[in-house]
Amino acid sequence: MALTHGDRRWHRPLLVLGIACGVVALASLAAMPFDDRTILGESVWVKSFKFGFSFFAYCLSLAWLLSHMTKLRRTGWAFGTLFAVISAAEVGVITAAAAMGTFSHFNASDDAFNQVVQTAFQFVPVMFLANVVIAVLVLFQRIGDRAVTAVIRWGLLLSSLGMFAAFFIVTVGGQGQRTQVDANGTEVPLNAGHGVGDLDGNGMFLTGWSTTGGDMRVAHFIGLHGIQVLIGLGMLLSFLAVRRAWLRDDRVRAAVVRWSAAGYLGVFATAAWQAVRGQSFTSPDAASLAAYGAAVLVAAAGIALTVARARRTVDAEDRTLELR
Repeated sequence: MALTHGDRRWHRPLLVLGIACGVVALASLAAMPFDDRTILGESVWVKSFKFGFSFFAYCLSLAWLLSHMTKLRRTGWAFGTLFAVISAAEVGVITAAAAMGTFSHFNASDDAFNQVVQTAFQFVPVMFLANVVIAVLVLFQRIGDRAVTAVIRWGLLLSSLGMFAAFFIVTVGGQGQRTQVDANGTEVPLNAGHGVGDLDGNGMFLTGWSTTGGDMRVAHFIGLHGIQVLIGLGMLLSFLAVRRAWLRDDRVRAAVVRWSAAGYLGVFATAAWQAVRGQSFTSPDAASLAAYGAAVLVAAAGIALTVARARRTVDAEDRTLELR
């Protein structure tokens, strides 16, 4: 599965934005040791780092994907540009809020700066719909070989589900109206929070995911970045196919991708289920462990059967050639 192709051009707005978001992530990470300002116990730059990294990975993946479309390329290109514009605004206001040492999400202040921030967030559903449109366009066309098509279709499904999970962060949290102090010592009214069954502020290092309650951001992250996991898997399978004859059939690689994606989907669903129950991702109970285990075992069994069947087919073909 080639990352590039001579007659394909990556979506330039998404490519440029992805690189810019990578710079934001690196700059935010570099600022943490030198800026001791904190919000809810973590560096003011943690959020801009997380969003910069996520959009760096996702925008580059989407830019690559759009270069592989064979039908309705202009339509896909237009929705990719719409996604890039809204994403740029979101990362921009989050980074600006970090620099100012104040809250971005759930901030109910009536100052002019926060009104700009919240206005930018109002377009997030449009960004989600743009991603869904691209996913639908991909469903009705074959892109590359079967393995590449499976990577793109399943990857977009997982990422769309991951984005959709973000809309439940507010509804399942139930934290309601409250006041918190920002990095400047200013009391800021907040209208929601991330934690489920637990107030924000007890998060893991860098991710901020709650260690004492549920957190839908875990499922959001897992789903959103499923496409990068599958792209990496597709590249690995292509590399292994050079030495493994039974992997050279794109139907075999596609089946491995589909089984892996199904297992990944199970992990995503279990993480969301944990969050809804107010259970920390780091403290799964027996039911959660069983669900995670089932997802992994189903995927592993499917892959094992696929590989065994493919190897038998290749062995049979080799024996036939020897008899000739």
